[in-house]
Amino acid sequence: MNADPSELQKFGDMAHHWWDPESEFRPLHEINPLRLDWIDSLFPLQGKVVLDVGCGGGLLSEGMAARGAQVTGIDLGEKALSVAKLHLHESGLNVDYRLISAEAMALEMPAQFDAVTCLEMLEHVPDPASIVKACATLVKPGGHVFFSTLNRNPKSYLLSIIGAEYLLRMLPRGTHDYAKFIKPSELARHCRSNDLALGELTGLTYNPLTRAYALSKDTDVNYLMHTRRHV
Repeated sequence: MNADPSELQKFGDMAHHWWDPESEFRPLHEINPLRLDWIDSLFPLQGKVVLDVGCGGGLLSEGMAARGAQVTGIDLGEKALSVAKLHLHESGLNVDYRLISAEAMALEMPAQFDAVTCLEMLEHVPDPASIVKACATLVKPGGHVFFSTLNRNPKSYLLSIIGAEYLLRMLPRGTHDYAKFIKPSELARHCRSNDLALGELTGLTYNPLTRAYALSKDTDVNYLMHTRRHV
């Protein structure tokens, strides 16, 4: 199984806070509109069939469903999925949540989705290349795959771990493991080897003075990558 038991435990222990915008998931709540707008601008979601890999408590999944997509969300965290399913009763949205790995889903439903999203997940798994391969298998020829993760360099370590986890305390200590961060060149190589053509690369930055996130050309820390499967 391409999952770290300690990572599943860590996020499972926090799962009941997933939809609390003032909790340790506050950064996800704040970047979610930016992520949604970015995806929707490159691939209009209305009426599309979309898979959200590593959906967690369902923030992105529900956001895409609210924009008219038919969404399936998959994760290996049972507690997070339980929270995601419960929140549907509050939101009234329709998302099909499943406890299954990306690799198993790829065997079951190859080339079935118009788009696949895999955001803030690759830096938490033992074998990110396997996830990229599964995402490429799951999307239809000509379909879109969206990734986001953390770059690996001294600036990223300083801002995302020392700054975010220790100084600003935006995230619980131990949320990220620097050794698992992925350079854009590395992710791009995984994509190319799986017939995913590179599209747009954009950065996500945080201003501690205004406490606001923004999309930018600065990919030194957080970045999003848009790819498209060859026809």
